[in-house]
Amino acid sequence: MKELTKAEEQLMHYLWLLEKAYLKDIVEQYPDPAPAYTTISTVVNVLVKKGFIGFNTHGKSREYFPIISKEKYTQQSMNGLMSSFFDNSTKKFASFFTSQKDLSVEELREIRKLIDEQIAQRKS
Repeated sequence: MKELTKAEEQLMHYLWLLEKAYLKDIVEQYPDPAPAYTTISTVVNVLVKKGFIGFNTHGKSREYFPIISKEKYTQQSMNGLMSSFFDNSTKKFASFFTSQKDLSVEELREIRKLIDEQIAQRKS
């Protein structure tokens, strides 16, 4: 899967939220000052060429929809991050995350609870 630029990723977040949208609907998602309509149109066309967005034609209008799910993109991005910065080691990632991010005791307990639940599921 190809990587997305920040502008492409931002547009994909809006389209994942909308699920299906015409270009005007996507443009409306941007906060002010929004990029130019033509700029957003260009980004949409790039994402169509990259295979991230598909469309259905209704008369002269196109209704766009994501081809790649947010979950699949997130998984691929995390795999790349793990590979590039943590030698594919979940332990190194977890160690970095828990020591570098200012997590509260409650947040650490919530993470531990999630891990304990996964351990229990895999034991059964």
